[in-house]
Amino acid sequence: MTDPILVQRDGPVETWTLNRPELRNPISDHDMIDALVACADRVNRDREVRAVVITGAGSAFSAGANLNQVRSDEVPFGGPLSHARDGYRHGIQRIPLALHGCEVPLIAAINGTAVGAGFDLALMCDVRVAAESATFAESFVRVGLIPGDGGAWLLPRVIGLARAAELTLTGAAIDSRTALDWGLVSRVVPAAELLRTAHSVADVIAANPPATVRMAKRLLREQDHQSLGSHLEMAAALQPLAQRSADHSEAVDAILAKRPPVFTGL
Repeated sequence: MTDPILVQRDGPVETWTLNRPELRNPISDHDMIDALVACADRVNRDREVRAVVITGAGSAFSAGANLNQVRSDEVPFGGPLSHARDGYRHGIQRIPLALHGCEVPLIAAINGTAVGAGFDLALMCDVRVAAESATFAESFVRVGLIPGDGGAWLLPRVIGLARAAELTLTGAAIDSRTALDWGLVSRVVPAAELLRTAHSVADVIAANPPATVRMAKRLLREQDHQSLGSHLEMAAALQPLAQRSADHSEAVDAILAKRPPVFTGL
């Protein structure tokens, strides 16, 4: 069995490539779940990693579930009904919790089909860049299922409730241009330029003060369930940490000296 995720490091940027191209990169297998969760935990603790690009090997980003697993007696798809809830909680639901809690910015480079849980994986990322050939579908209803991995929570926050309802209740697919029009992705590029474009976004992010980037991402994540007042309180607590950092001083000094800054994360 090959590694479920290929990890490549280029300076402060990592690339995670889902590595099950023969199955169109499902994320429901236990080894893939363990690998994604482990990668997120590792980069949270590694201050040298400043951005991550996630993509798929072969022609698909991710087809979501492994159909062989769906048709098996394995929990949560099979086995005793009483075990199914824990099967989700201790299985695929670990992925949205891990990626939502990842402090490092995540850029999805969507190279092809992103359906079901694979679509939701893209939604778990902070920035989404798509190849022109990419397609997207919240397709659970078409196979008699609901989004069990957080898709019904994630999708309305990205494209709004009305469009999220349309995609969730019809299971219909949309192309990359529609995804761009709806704000699902921020860029659509030819397939040959996808990784270069995603890495250019990652490089710009990685060039900024890394501790400040992590705090800014935290503010973006927390606003989901905060009032404006509580959000401002959190910003008031975090901003002094940024102001007293060596990187803030370096940024101001570099601007005044008209030179490129050198950030250390301190």
